[in-house]
Amino acid sequence: MGYSPERKAAVLTKMLPPNNMPLGQLSREEGISYATLAKWRTDARAKGRFLPDAHATPEGWNSRDKLAAVIETASMNEHDLGEYCRQRGLYAEQIKVWREACERANDWDEAATHRIARETRDDKKRIKDLERELARKEKALAEAAALMILRKKVDAIWGRRDGEDA
Repeated sequence: MGYSPERKAAVLTKMLPPNNMPLGQLSREEGISYATLAKWRTDARAKGRFLPDAHATPEGWNSRDKLAAVIETASMNEHDLGEYCRQRGLYAEQIKVWREACERANDWDEAATHRIARETRDDKKRIKDLERELARKEKALAEAAALMILRKKVDAIWGRRDGEDA
C-alpha cells in the first residue's frame, strides 16, 4: 500500500516540534506501521530534514539534529530565530551554544593532535625510564648471581670453615 506524498508530509509534520509525537503513538493514531514511520524519519533526516526523537529534550538531541538547527537558523534575524525556537521548544541561547560548538569543532581536532603528541612524548619518556630501571636491576641481578657462583667455587676449593654461614 503506497502513501501519498501529502499524507507522508502530514505525518512527518507530526514528528516535528512542538508536537514531537512518539513513533508508537503516531503509528496507532495514523494506522501506519512503526517500521514505516521509522523509515520515513530516517529518509527525511538523510535529506537534511530536522526530526529529533520524540522524547528527546533539546539537551538530548543528537549532533546531527543540533547541526541541522544551527544551519537552519544561521541566516535568521532575531525575530525569526525567536519564532523558530518557540516552534521547536528551544531557547536562542541553546542555538548560540550549539553554533559555538560547531565553530570549535575543527579546533578540537588540533587540540586532540596536541594532546596525543604530548601523551606520546610522556609515554616515550616513561618507557625510557623503565628500560633504564630494568637494565639497572638486570645488572644487579647478574652481579648477585656472579657472587653466588664465586662463593660456591671458594667453598669448593677451600671448603667451609666451622662457624661460617653458608
